[in-house]
Amino acid sequence: GEVVAGLSFEQPRIPVVSNLTGRLVEAYTPEYWVEHVREAVRFADGIATLHELGVTTFVEVGPGGVLSGLAQECAGESVAVPVLRGDRSERQALVTALARLHTVGAFVDWGVFFAGAGRTDLPTYAFQRERYWVDAPQAAATAVDPVDAEFWRTVEREDLQALTDTLDISAQDTFGDVLPRLSSWRRRRHEESTVDSWRYGITWKAMADLAPQDSTSSGVWLVPVSAGLPDDEWSAAWLRGLAERGLTTLPVPVDPATGREELAAQLARAADGRSVTGVLSLLAVDGEAAPAAPALTNGVALSLLLVQALGDAGIGAPLWCATRKAVGVSPADEPADPYQTQVWGLGRVAALEQSQRWGGLVDLPGAADDRAVGRLVAVLGQRDEDQVAIRDRGVFARRLSHLPAARRDRSWSPRGTVLITGGTGALGGHVARWLAGAGAEHLVLTSRRGLDAPGAAALRAELEETGTAVTVTACDVADRDAVAALLAEHTFTAVVHAAGSAEAGMLAETSLDAFAETVAAKALGAMHLDELLGDRELDAFVLFSSISGVWGSGGQAAYSAANAFLDGLAQHRRARGLAVTAVAYGPWAEGGMVADTGDEERLRQRGLTTLRPDRAISALHGALSGGDGAVTVADVDWERFIVPFTVSRPSALLSDLPEVEKALAATPREQSAEPSALKKKLVALSPAERQRLLVDTVRAHAAAVLGHSGTAAVEPDLAFRDLGVDSLTAVELRNLLTDDTGLTLPATLVFDHPTPEAVARYLESELVGGTGPGELSVFSELDRLESVVTTAAAEETVRSGVRRRLQELLTLVSSAGEPSTVSADAQRELQDATVDDIFDLIDQDLEDI
Repeated sequence: GEVVAGLSFEQPRIPVVSNLTGRLVEAYTPEYWVEHVREAVRFADGIATLHELGVTTFVEVGPGGVLSGLAQECAGESVAVPVLRGDRSERQALVTALARLHTVGAFVDWGVFFAGAGRTDLPTYAFQRERYWVDAPQAAATAVDPVDAEFWRTVEREDLQALTDTLDISAQDTFGDVLPRLSSWRRRRHEESTVDSWRYGITWKAMADLAPQDSTSSGVWLVPVSAGLPDDEWSAAWLRGLAERGLTTLPVPVDPATGREELAAQLARAADGRSVTGVLSLLAVDGEAAPAAPALTNGVALSLLLVQALGDAGIGAPLWCATRKAVGVSPADEPADPYQTQVWGLGRVAALEQSQRWGGLVDLPGAADDRAVGRLVAVLGQRDEDQVAIRDRGVFARRLSHLPAARRDRSWSPRGTVLITGGTGALGGHVARWLAGAGAEHLVLTSRRGLDAPGAAALRAELEETGTAVTVTACDVADRDAVAALLAEHTFTAVVHAAGSAEAGMLAETSLDAFAETVAAKALGAMHLDELLGDRELDAFVLFSSISGVWGSGGQAAYSAANAFLDGLAQHRRARGLAVTAVAYGPWAEGGMVADTGDEERLRQRGLTTLRPDRAISALHGALSGGDGAVTVADVDWERFIVPFTVSRPSALLSDLPEVEKALAATPREQSAEPSALKKKLVALSPAERQRLLVDTVRAHAAAVLGHSGTAAVEPDLAFRDLGVDSLTAVELRNLLTDDTGLTLPATLVFDHPTPEAVARYLESELVGGTGPGELSVFSELDRLESVVTTAAAEETVRSGVRRRLQELLTLVSSAGEPSTVSADAQRELQDATVDDIFDLIDQDLEDI
């Protein structure tokens, strides 16, 4: 028998691992079964192959549990469950097996198991809904390195053989021979340990059932649906369920050919003065090609237009975008449609750029039963979690967490012919050099321009010097026919998809064409490779992704959508038992996209350090060697990164990282008891001058964080958002003003007070309050007048007018304590006079002469 079920005398319909070869079966032939009888049973090799493919749960369908015990021995921490036991009744053994599988996270269709069973109402007493399980604190990434620990255990045991294997030394080597090798080993382990600390992964955290909020059922919920799916029973079922739960839903059928302006008008008509509580989009499930942008599905294109049109229509209600089985929350939860993950990438950027109008992302199951609908209503009524998946076993929230160190018990190495898309670019070039040095026999490098690409000929010559055959060819991977021709010409053992482009632009200003162009190179290329290669056995299928697809990046909605698709495709391939490794990188140094724009220092100040290419390649090698399906690799200073990232909206996704918890829990800086130099200066000024100084201070700091050489580009009455201030620069500006004022200013300062003038008024109220200028302001005004008179009263006619006005002032001072003949309004006018006011007074006197 084979290791997994699926016995057939023809081509197997599901992946089957053979006990004859220990690998996946490609086809059954008569000769195969003859050899199956004659040759040894390679059970351990088969279990190892399944383990490499990500299988962690084994079910033995047979008369006893012998194979379960063997599988447990071969696969270590994997779970093996026998369906039948010799010492138990079949019914008891089967139910026990199902229960065991359920508790370890495997999917069990209890609806089928309990088909025909009667239902009993639950007791009517109120449930307390109190969790008794303690959430174990997550271990920090600075745990003891297991390889280092094993090395020192080897030394303590005086295991000479293990030590010589580790350091590649022989018994005849002297200490002088050993020391350099030990030093080299230690340096390599330090590098690997550093890279391992950058490894993150996505997990799904089970949430306690949420209680529905009363506010959810008030007002109207607009529910955009695709008119391209007129008979979509799935959408209709969710609409019925929501209505039964008391929500007033108003379906808004959106034609796939509609434009942004038309959609905005349609939404405005649908709202028609009603109180709109929220917007629940079901557009993402339309998988047909968009008429205006064939590189996108209707669901993705309409979701982009919806985000934009809601702003155009002035609808501020939170938008929730729903998908159907787009993400997997466990190995048994197979994603049905990777294209929908593009909406998740789009949504993560919308949460950063349009935080006030964003609700969240929710992945729904295939059936809208009463329990699932109730969970959806509860999700829509809360604001803590904005990336959620609803399944029959509960609600799950998306989280970023540290991954353990990469497994290096076996080292992946290339063989045969390897394809690198985007191979003539900076990242592709680094990968090609590594593969050539690691033993690849033939590299095929593709790009849109082939050998005409800058540096392509020099790269080929450099690689050929290593003895590796190199082919550089022009191939647009977004063109399916071009990819098919390339695959027909070569037989590849591994594929590295590094092609892609990133065009920055805010969501509100991004056109559908520009969005589709950015998505096409990366997402369409990966899909074409996946579909055309089919189930072909590969040593590696590597997808170069980005952190923008993991947690979003302001101004990069299209790039985020494309990279989220790669992560979704990786999940889809892994569920099919195919080789895949998706690495979501932080910014690369030495030729990466960020390096090209010169933003490395700006990113470092905000907590993101660019990756050295050799270390980024080391992370890729570790992921391939350890069989990782998806991994995020980024050098993040979370203490610096998290505050600006969450300035306008909290991030539940990052909240469970220990470094983030520590940074957010830190006590805000206390306001200094000593008045700041700025405050001392303000006390000595008139109200008009205080406002002028504060406006100039805010403008100067805003110009600094925006990279302007002077304050001329920062108009005092222009909104910060229009000036280009985003969530990160907003925090930088807040920090500079905090240093100047000594105040504990909120992180949302520039969002609460949207112009430099508004911030200046707020600062004045906090620093000075209602306090008058006092005695010091009088001398300050006299100093100012002296300066103006010295520079302006050059001509005799001017001096004559100035003398007369100064005589009036002298008379006013001389009569101090006596009843004043000067009106209070005149005194206030003089006190608040600016330099321009003084010149106006002088001009008026000149007219009287």
